[in-house]
Amino acid sequence: MESNKIILEMKDVEIGFRVKDDYYNAVDGVSLTLSKNEKLAIVGESGSGKSTLATAIVGLHDPKNSKQTGEINYKGKNILNMSEKEYLKIRGDEIGMIFQDPLASLNPLMTIEAQIEEPLFYHTKLNKKERHNRVLELLDQVGIANPKRMAKQYPHELSGGMRQRVIIAIALACKPGIIIADEPTTALDVTIQAQILDLLNEIQEETESGIILITHDLGVVAETADRVAVMYAGEFVEIATVEELFNNPKHPYTRSLLRSIPQSNDLVDEESGELHVIQGVVPSITNLPRTGCRFAHRIPWINEEEHEHNPELHEVAEGHWVRCTCHENFYFPEEVE
Repeated sequence: MESNKIILEMKDVEIGFRVKDDYYNAVDGVSLTLSKNEKLAIVGESGSGKSTLATAIVGLHDPKNSKQTGEINYKGKNILNMSEKEYLKIRGDEIGMIFQDPLASLNPLMTIEAQIEEPLFYHTKLNKKERHNRVLELLDQVGIANPKRMAKQYPHELSGGMRQRVIIAIALACKPGIIIADEPTTALDVTIQAQILDLLNEIQEETESGIILITHDLGVVAETADRVAVMYAGEFVEIATVEELFNNPKHPYTRSLLRSIPQSNDLVDEESGELHVIQGVVPSITNLPRTGCRFAHRIPWINEEEHEHNPELHEVAEGHWVRCTCHENFYFPEEVE
């Protein structure tokens, strides 16, 4: 990173949703920072709380059915306490978001130009001609070969990769200082994935924005991120630089995720030919254990006394944080003869 200036700071963030008459936290006591020019990856399985946290940053949770406490500080203000009017001033302007499903995020009745122009209309003083030129510039920047033709088209006329580029163009229209990319390559083939990730790198070099990358793909993380926060069942279980995380993973969940990646024959059981599979699933928010290690039920061969009663993040090396002491005696059963 060229700069260590913190531009976003989360402190003890909790996000709960109403289920019948009660609220259940999907994000529980999360603290994290994002610096200028940093690529921060938040990784974990579906249901771990990654997207819930991301959408809280841009104020997209329905206040009637959700509760948010703690702080997400941006420019001296707690985003979680902002009114919708205040959110509208920064959403799409200072904070841009690349959504997971581009087809669902685009208006089928509006041209591509109209949709990219919208944040420029609300957040800048550009006139109609200047906005048109900026749209063409953005389409060119995201690697679209014929911007004038593309600007006149509708979402259904585009491929998945092209739609994703349009979503990126919308997010970048006002040159935001923070970009949140929620699974930006999930539905794309490998070649297009690489192009999208290269594009994010180029954009960051130009704008020095901080990028939060939400993903379950550790291959993408290895290629892209500076720092990684591993999320499980609403909590961060490990935070480290990308080099430290891949070279010296500590938490059982992190080690299990890494072991599930098909990198070499060492990860495949020689007799069955199967990859390592993590036992069980992420529990639903109504069934989450609120005390003890939340990953304990998925590693039942580790004795109960190896876990903390109320697991906390411990700094095991500079900038490397791990939740719960269970990592100290963790092993994979197949490694023990």
